[in-house]
Amino acid sequence: MTDDIRGSSPRSVATTPCAIVPPHLLNRLARAEEPSLNEPARRTLALDAAQRVQRRLTAEIGPTAAPPRRAPDYPQPLRTVCDVEHRQELPGRRMRGEGEADVTDTSVNHAYDGLGATFDFYLRTLSRLSIDGAGLPLDASVHFQEDYDNAFWDGEQMVFGDGDGRIFGDFTQSPDVIGHELTHGVTQYTANLTYVGQSGALNEHLSDVFGSLVEQYAKGETTEEANWLIGEELLRPGVQGVALRSMKAPGSAYDDDELGKDPQPAHMNDFVQTFADNGGVHINSGIPNHAFYLAATQLGGHAWDGAGRIWYDVLTGGELAGDADFTSFARLTADAADAYGPQARDAVLLAWDAVGVPTHGLSRLVSQ
Repeated sequence: MTDDIRGSSPRSVATTPCAIVPPHLLNRLARAEEPSLNEPARRTLALDAAQRVQRRLTAEIGPTAAPPRRAPDYPQPLRTVCDVEHRQELPGRRMRGEGEADVTDTSVNHAYDGLGATFDFYLRTLSRLSIDGAGLPLDASVHFQEDYDNAFWDGEQMVFGDGDGRIFGDFTQSPDVIGHELTHGVTQYTANLTYVGQSGALNEHLSDVFGSLVEQYAKGETTEEANWLIGEELLRPGVQGVALRSMKAPGSAYDDDELGKDPQPAHMNDFVQTFADNGGVHINSGIPNHAFYLAATQLGGHAWDGAGRIWYDVLTGGELAGDADFTSFARLTADAADAYGPQARDAVLLAWDAVGVPTHGLSRLVSQ
């Protein structure tokens, strides 16, 4: 049984989405000769670009705290998944609420499960109650627009496209993508990193980190067992690639005639100077991504118990400035690692050194 709530003050997307597919990929597809590729990409770019200015305003003024809709000590998620029915007005028709059985629409079920997996990860591993830390309900809308090649957090909820069917499939299929996008919400309610340049790359980096950890936690994977890929379920058969990004080997996720070559660097020597993509936020995030991978694998075990907790302490500790750069973030992670012993500090310092991010002499303190 579903309720149509489109008539009760529907809203268009009002904030620029933190979207999982970066503009450089969509720009490439928009130049493809085949209409089945270029038309969905152009529509997706138009929707995303129309909201970019508002996102900068949101980052500067901070999130608006909504009044809680349930008791903050309730230890379960409160999920609602709606169907936009290939339109743009959100949230759409209610399809499934918390505790309700599966429906026939697999996108609804995947979204419901991904919201739950992310809620469970944050609660069980980091003692964080939902995205805002105070029990925020988790809402999502599926089947956004026609062949929409993206998924995003719009400042209030998750929104999923179906993909074009040629390059990208249903965006609800990837649990790390859902974890990634919801983590933009966590960042919104904590450090609120400005979405431009290195601070924007850190924003994307933190979402990749915790998106990957959501999937690792759900699968019970150690750092050695994890694949460290972001969005591996999104690429359709025939695409020459394994995912959107690789934290283990930035720059290796895809090399395809339509998508081009993965441009992510793994070292500051290859930092990309660009005005596109808000200063390369999706591209240069490969550098801190690789640092996290190195620190996590050096510490071993479950990443959420080691490097993940250090990174979370920095994100939520109150010292991370909204305009932080890689160096200041690296210093904060080294300081936060002190609480977990010299081995943790050494692993963090060596990881940042390996990707060329200076820590202003802190590396001299690495124990022998």
